[in-house]
Parts: sequence; C-alpha cells; structure tokens
Amino acid sequence: MSRRPLGSLESDILDVLWQSSEPLTPADVLDRLDTDLAYTTVMTVLGRLWRKGLAARSKAGRAFAYSAAMSEADLSADRMRKALDASSDGLATMSHFLDGLDTAQQRQLRELLEGRSS
Repeated sequence: MSRRPLGSLESDILDVLWQSSEPLTPADVLDRLDTDLAYTTVMTVLGRLWRKGLAARSKAGRAFAYSAAMSEADLSADRMRKALDASSDGLATMSHFLDGLDTAQQRQLRELLEGRSS
C-alpha cells in the first residue's frame, strides 16, 4: 500500500505532537490548535498518523494519548532518502540538491561528511 504525503492538517497536528513533552489526547491536541476543527476530525487525523507510523499511541482512560513516533529531523531525512531512491539518476539528484544549498549549508554538510569518514 502506498502512502499519501502529509496534508496540511496532518502536518499541523504533528507540529503539536513534536512541541509536547508528553502524550496528548485528541482533546489536548484540539486545544493547542488555533482552529475551529471538530474533535472527531482531530481524532481521525491522529488515527491516520498512527496508521502511517508517524504517531505512537497509548491508552489514557477511555481515549488514546498520542506522541510523535519520530522527530521532525527523522521524518525530513526519511523523505529525502525516499526522494533519492525514487530518482532514476541518484547522482544528478544529489548534485541538484547540493546546488540548491547555500554556502553555510554546504559547509555544514561537508563537516558532517568529513566527521563520518574519520
């Protein structure tokens, strides 16, 4: 089964989970969103995030409490790997990616790579 990309609402809810140091119930998430969404909508989106492996859940009374299953950095890295894997020319893809980085980002990447090779 292929996974659809995150929608805006999924991203907003993940942001709430990333900002919390503890698991949140759907009501907690709804309280932290600056929106007039229905409780059931938030509950549905949290269920989708859980099925996609992006949220973890545990029982909290009669409800579930949710937390992010991976950090924002891990999710971004996963997306970058998938984009690279989907390319028929990985070297060209990496080259174009590097061309899009500013000087500071290129320096940071170089330092990371050099630190891994030693």
